[in-house]
Amino acid sequence: MSNPHRPARNAHRRDLIDSLTRRDILRSGAALGAVAAGLPLVTAPLVRAAAPAGPPETLVKQFYDSLSDAQKKVICFKWDHTEEKRGLLRTRISNNWHITQPAIYSDFYTKDQHEMSRAIFEGIIQPDWHSRIDKQLQDDAGGFGKSQNIAIFGEPGAGKFELVMTGRHMTLRCDGDSAEHVAFGGPIFYGHAASGFHEKVGHPGNVFWPQAQEANKLYQMLDGKQREQALVIHGLPDEAFVDFRGKDGKFQGIAIKDLTADQKEHAQTVLSKLIEPYRQNDRDEAIRCLNAQGGLDACHLAFYDEGDIGDDKIWDCWRLEGPSFVWHYRGSPHVHVWVNVADSADVELNA
Repeated sequence: MSNPHRPARNAHRRDLIDSLTRRDILRSGAALGAVAAGLPLVTAPLVRAAAPAGPPETLVKQFYDSLSDAQKKVICFKWDHTEEKRGLLRTRISNNWHITQPAIYSDFYTKDQHEMSRAIFEGIIQPDWHSRIDKQLQDDAGGFGKSQNIAIFGEPGAGKFELVMTGRHMTLRCDGDSAEHVAFGGPIFYGHAASGFHEKVGHPGNVFWPQAQEANKLYQMLDGKQREQALVIHGLPDEAFVDFRGKDGKFQGIAIKDLTADQKEHAQTVLSKLIEPYRQNDRDEAIRCLNAQGGLDACHLAFYDEGDIGDDKIWDCWRLEGPSFVWHYRGSPHVHVWVNVADSADVELNA
């Protein structure tokens, strides 16, 4: 039997589709299909909450193709672009830097480019972490896009390419596996100053502090002799030193291979916590790189007496390191984390 209300409902669907923003179209082609297929209108609000359609590398090419020649002159570089003072620009990291000058949400870019940039960012980050990273960006930089910057190396769709996104407490990469032998497209950085530059004991509100809490749980599992091996009284490394030491390198702290079975199991929990914020293929790539160099058994874990906020023996600074794996966590005066992971120690950080 025909439904007298169907024409009006179909018209409402057409109005709904017409009213979708460019961002909705970029991020949720599947949701549009659901509306067109006749699903109840109650599903319409989900369009705005859907994940970006396709891998972020696809959006990087769309973003690149949308750039004018004037824009490309400012933010696009050759794959191996070097600068006299900064070396190979593509692989540089820092706790607070701007790889190019235009802010993502500035008038330098179009509104469509704003939306594509956000979709690329969300594609790199695990969906469960979007709100947490947004909190970090709000606390540290006024929100996403306000002061972050973009550079593109190479030409997407015509060979090697990589988009690098930087700002205070951020270096993220999207490379489509163009950067050989490395995880995350190269070295990355994250951090958070949730409660002021000098954070209090326990780092209230810091989205990355749970990583340190898991590492400290492992320290608590160690016996007295193991704690002596793991704790470094003097000699906190320069946080910027995340070059690889190789299989013959001298590492601080306790060897993971010497831990008991339950301690090793918790070391895996720590590792899972560290890579958790990132999309699945980046997490998988990090594990593949680590396993190529002997896995966690080839790593050492060090806790540092220096930087112990509140002198409470809950270690704010620690480092998980192997032949070509460095995860340097400095939680004093607030959280700064430098990361460099590869499947070979021959990969140079900034040649």
